[in-house]
Amino acid sequence: MPALWIAHVTVTDEEAYGRYAALAGPAIAKHGGKFIARGGRFVQLEGRERPRNVVARFDSVEAAEACYHSPEYQEALSHARDASERELLIVETSE
Repeated sequence: MPALWIAHVTVTDEEAYGRYAALAGPAIAKHGGKFIARGGRFVQLEGRERPRNVVARFDSVEAAEACYHSPEYQEALSHARDASERELLIVETSE
């Protein structure tokens, strides 16, 4: 079943996070991920607000998790760790 990779992000270092974004997009695409939301308008109804919200669709939970653990994404993530506060989760969809 398809899965969504959902990230809620507060960027604390724009320059370093830019390096993350430049590497993360190709890594996600390489593993079959397709962005369906990147930033954009949102309405926070509950919980902690993060100004950047990203959703990517993968063919399966396993594909999304493999992307996360891939060397390409881990290289990208090395730039985001000290440049942002993030929550990231993978959710299987019913479609």
